[in-house]
Amino acid sequence: MNPIKNVSKVSVSSPMLGGALTACIWLGAGALLLSLILKFSSMQETSLPMYAMTIHGCASFAGGFSSGKRSGRKGWYHGGGLGILYALIIILIGFLSVNAGFSSHTWNLLAVVVPASAIGGMIGVNLKK
Repeated sequence: MNPIKNVSKVSVSSPMLGGALTACIWLGAGALLLSLILKFSSMQETSLPMYAMTIHGCASFAGGFSSGKRSGRKGWYHGGGLGILYALIIILIGFLSVNAGFSSHTWNLLAVVVPASAIGGMIGVNLKK
């Protein structure tokens, strides 16, 4: 049996696409963790919107960080752009799945994810070696 000597790596070259993928992974992990906490603790469902917004902020921060680190320059620009893209994806999913329209929650989401991802992008650029 001959071992494989050259294994090709899969890499995402676009900073925006890589950051969006990172943000979606963090969102999935956060949603899973939040659902497990809700299931196995005495947490009430009335506190879910606050925790969900925290998860969105953390996911967009991680995506902005990844986007800024991949770009190597203009971290606030790539991070902020990723935050807008992330918010549009979340709004689109909400509209298509539960017919949720624009409300104050939409503006709250934008107010949380865009600055969080822009700050993540700035930190990501500055940690690039």
